[in-house]
Amino acid sequence: MHAELVDRLRADLRSAAFSAESVTALLGDSAEGARQRGVFAPARRALIGREGEPLAILVRCFLLGAGTTPRELDVAFPELRADGAVALGLVGAAPDEDASGPRFDAALSLNPVRVSPDEHWVVLSDLDDQLRRAPARRDHVMGVGGATRSLLAQAPSARVDTALDLGTGCGIVAMHLAQHADRVIATDISERALWLARLNARLNEVDSRIEFRMGDLFAPVESERFDLILSNPPFVITPRTGDAPVYEYRDGGRTGDALAQSVIETAPAFLRPGGTLLCLANWESPWGANGLARVAEWVGAAAVAAGSLNAWVIERDRVDPASYAETWVRDGGARPGEPAFEQLLATWIDDFAERRITAVGLGSVRVQRVSGDASAPPVVHLDTATGAFSDAGGLGDALQRAFEVSAATARASSDAVLETRWMLDGAVAEIREHQPGEESPRRITLETARPIARRVAADTLLAAALGACDGELSLRQIADALATLLDVDAAAAQEALVTGVRELVWFGMLAPGA
Repeated sequence: MHAELVDRLRADLRSAAFSAESVTALLGDSAEGARQRGVFAPARRALIGREGEPLAILVRCFLLGAGTTPRELDVAFPELRADGAVALGLVGAAPDEDASGPRFDAALSLNPVRVSPDEHWVVLSDLDDQLRRAPARRDHVMGVGGATRSLLAQAPSARVDTALDLGTGCGIVAMHLAQHADRVIATDISERALWLARLNARLNEVDSRIEFRMGDLFAPVESERFDLILSNPPFVITPRTGDAPVYEYRDGGRTGDALAQSVIETAPAFLRPGGTLLCLANWESPWGANGLARVAEWVGAAAVAAGSLNAWVIERDRVDPASYAETWVRDGGARPGEPAFEQLLATWIDDFAERRITAVGLGSVRVQRVSGDASAPPVVHLDTATGAFSDAGGLGDALQRAFEVSAATARASSDAVLETRWMLDGAVAEIREHQPGEESPRRITLETARPIARRVAADTLLAAALGACDGELSLRQIADALATLLDVDAAAAQEALVTGVRELVWFGMLAPGA
């Protein structure tokens, strides 16, 4: 693995202060934002006059894709040197060498990544799209993309004994888990992915806390059980005709959404009681069927093997087959107007049409293995939530709290819900719409920005009850008082509020008081 070379690289990157914050300070917010969109001219301009600085050389070579010389590499890597960078596979000979001497291009992406206020990594991966001058290799290993960031943002941060990163890729999820688990296992079917993941673990000094294993899905961990499983599997729905390129990082090698189905049906059996699975997935809606309902069936199948489960399926988006196909044809490097683009797009659309797929859902699946009564029926909540995730921090923990409270509330009797003293979350706002001169509002809306931005309609009874949810009174006391005040049947008021509470806890608007 070239451990000594990786150690030298780490020392050089620290000496150059190679971090997300330092790069932004060097380039400026505007130029750095443009760079991340694949527009490099502002960043190149920002580096004028600073060409000889180590950080500027690293940015030019690894973030902007500019060629560099052995002398510049020696400046940027005083410990590793140019020869070490070549031996490690960081750079390769440029194809446009001229009379001025040898030149090198980046052979790997080297990115400073901050995934949270407390987590900063330097990540090696295969070249990003904007730096690659050729189609991606079939065993291409992605860096830290939007999907991975979403998975990490939604993950709980509570300390656990054992954790699994299923399909580790470049290893970023395993490195995150190493901050929260005493023991981490990371698996992948790709030799190249595991090679880069090991390099990254060594580079970021967490290699002693991660065990990497090669194999398909759960085969490498058949005898293991985990408190937390995170997975961003290769869930992209790819035609199996042989015409579409197959990339290991995104294509699970199965028809339709069968890979996602396999992960969700199998993973819960590898959880310890109380353990949680969080995975990203795409799911198909065949003609006459609902994709979310199909995922619920997968959870039901998992419960047969694992016992009682709680599950929260969040569909963040639903797209038509043509839009889905266009996204992944572009991801492979083809562009509109090129013959390859039109051919591949037709292949994807034909595959969806032959299998009568009307839409594809994109989202996450959170499953918890229930402690205690393994025979209890599963609680499966299907959610269409397209609002923005909270940017206030602690998203994963807020989602996990809402999940656990909501599942417990769903299992609780109506009497138990009524006897609970509920607390309204401080982020909830109430909006009342009146016509001028009207005494009563024609519409009441409840809004929250955390953990997911939501808007839900409320009637006068529910809105008034929420206003009294300060942890002092039980829901039964609130319901009875409002029944008298509004002159409605007490039993009906209780039933309506129990129904409302069971819904609002999933939105994070309510939680049991202390």
